[in-house]
Amino acid sequence: MPNPFKPVLLLAACLLGLAAQPVVAQTLESVRERGFLVCGSSNPLAGFAQMDTDSRWSGFDVDLCRALAAAIFGNPDLIEFRSYRGEARFAPLQTGSVDVLMRNGAWTAGRDSRFGARYVTPTFFDGQAFLVPQSLGVVSAYELDDISICVVDGFGDVEALGEFFFSNQTSFREVVYEETADLLTAYRAGLCQVVSASGRQLQAIRRELQEPALHRILPERISKEVLGPVVRQDDDQWFEIVRWTIFALITAEEVGVTSANIDSLTAARTPAVRRILGLESDFGSALGLRPTFMSDAIRAVGSYSELYDRHFGALTGAAMLRGQNALWSNGGLLYAPPIL
Repeated sequence: MPNPFKPVLLLAACLLGLAAQPVVAQTLESVRERGFLVCGSSNPLAGFAQMDTDSRWSGFDVDLCRALAAAIFGNPDLIEFRSYRGEARFAPLQTGSVDVLMRNGAWTAGRDSRFGARYVTPTFFDGQAFLVPQSLGVVSAYELDDISICVVDGFGDVEALGEFFFSNQTSFREVVYEETADLLTAYRAGLCQVVSASGRQLQAIRRELQEPALHRILPERISKEVLGPVVRQDDDQWFEIVRWTIFALITAEEVGVTSANIDSLTAARTPAVRRILGLESDFGSALGLRPTFMSDAIRAVGSYSELYDRHFGALTGAAMLRGQNALWSNGGLLYAPPIL
């Protein structure tokens, strides 16, 4: 007697077989056929992504894009950089209009699961902080008491302030605004003594002040935000390329490789250095890249510490402490798996 369930079972087996097939990697091929990388980030922000009067982009985000282009092409200049605002930034990623977003909104479960997007790895740790004038005479957020604070309502910042001051048994008066841009205007006008926002936003505000050195960002963070590149969910090869390019920059700092000394290290005997230079083992071929893809990225933009110093260091006129963004071995959170 024929089995009435046989066609259904065969169909199910076929579907399972199709589901088990690996997703065909497409992004690397598309980028190479196009001849340049399309790279983006969320809203322009001083230090991260800003455009000069000649319409040229620069910043931490842009240098990470240049590192990725160097890893792929051996040429960091083969990029087109775009800035996206609000939730609209996910649509270009989904449709392939942009290959990678080097800075998106902070990493959350919703953003990592609802938009067909995948966060790769942290490149910048942040959180809600405090900008104060040096004249206030405080070096820690735990010294703040009986002060007025400019803050934006709508991102949970007001609630975070309430929780922090309640737990510290101190007091504050909130001066609430609707837009982050209002915080700079209000602070300049003396409408509040302190500004509270994410550290990166406070850094941008500080750089706009007439004398940035007369203001400081206190070291404490009263919330947690993790920033990093975002790619589409359907391309594991591309995910790994972006991830190990970032890891190469972090590892370079760990082992002392910089854009200045990299060409003098070809005779190095340290295995970790030889691996990152592509002189020992080949980690690029499995990703569809050259064995030297890591050293190409480092040569183009430097180690992570070089990137950080270039965009947030003393020469910017508004130095921002590494803090959480220091290497794990220096008390920070920055970490890359070993290259083995």
